Amino acid sequence: MTGNEEIVRDFINAWSRLDPAELARYFSADGTYHNMPAGPVTGRENIEKFIGGFLKNWSSTQWDILNIVSRDDVVIAERLDRTMVGARAVDLPCCGVFEMKDGKIKLWRDYFDLATYTRVLRG
Repeated sequence: MTGNEEIVRDFINAWSRLDPAELARYFSADGTYHNMPAGPVTGRENIEKFIGGFLKNWSSTQWDILNIVSRDDVVIAERLDRTMVGARAVDLPCCGVFEMKDGKIKLWRDYFDLATYTRVLRG
């Protein structure tokens, strides 16, 4: 396992604490989070606000890594994100591509089907 892979594993595990400030600290100061159904968000402070926006409705989350591969500064993690949004359980298959620099996330692109998430919330 590479150092970058370890950092990404730690980052994925940190989501269960639902702390936007902690999650934002994994990014470089000028890092970008591109949650593919939305536009990219750049800058640690903006990333923290963006994450905080959707975490406020979550009561818990556990992200299971299905597959993870890394080479140099790129880590790709296939996951199953198991989240409670209020009283509703959402199991969301995702694939995150992380570009790392100096031990921080420089760019994270997260791919998933938004309809899988919203369908459960609509009931």
